[in-house]
Amino acid sequence: MRQRQLRLVVAFHTTAAAMAAENLCRRLGLAGKLISVPRQVTSDCGMAWSAPPELRETLEVHLTEAGVETAGFYELMV
Repeated sequence: MRQRQLRLVVAFHTTAAAMAAENLCRRLGLAGKLISVPRQVTSDCGMAWSAPPELRETLEVHLTEAGVETAGFYELMV
C-alpha cells in the first residue's frame, strides 16, 4: 500500500483550468501531477493539481499571473 504524505492540492472550477495549470507547471518545471479531487475537497471539475507543499507560494503567483482561476489551495495527506 502506498504511504500517504502531505501534499498541496489545488482545486479548479473547470477542467480547462486544471489542464492549463498542468501545462504551466510542466513548462516551468514545477513538480506535481493532476489527480482526482480528494473527498475532503469540493471542486466543480473533479480534477486537482497535487504538488509538494513548499510550492504553494510559487504556484499561487504563477497561476494568478497566467490567469488560471483556482477553487482553492489545500494541504492534505494524500
